[in-house]
Amino acid sequence: MTPLSPPARRKRRTAIDAALLLVVVLLIVQMWLLTATLESYLAGHEAVALPAFVGSLVLFLVSFGVYRLVVRLDLAPEPEDRVPPSTSGPWQI
Repeated sequence: MTPLSPPARRKRRTAIDAALLLVVVLLIVQMWLLTATLESYLAGHEAVALPAFVGSLVLFLVSFGVYRLVVRLDLAPEPEDRVPPSTSGPWQI
């Protein structure tokens, strides 16, 4: 397997970093939603439990979709970004 060229490797790493940052933000929002829902539920507002569950499920599905995107991006071959093997060595003039 030939290594990726440096610009292609940088693009792929940037995309993966952005996707992981999005997952971190989504997980922070999901933790905030859990905290706010638990506080409301313990205060006696039982009607917030179901909408919060649906919202948390949506956030989980979006995070899972981003994870699948990262896995697909990591495994996808990109032949146009491959460095061609060198045909000239130090002993060929």
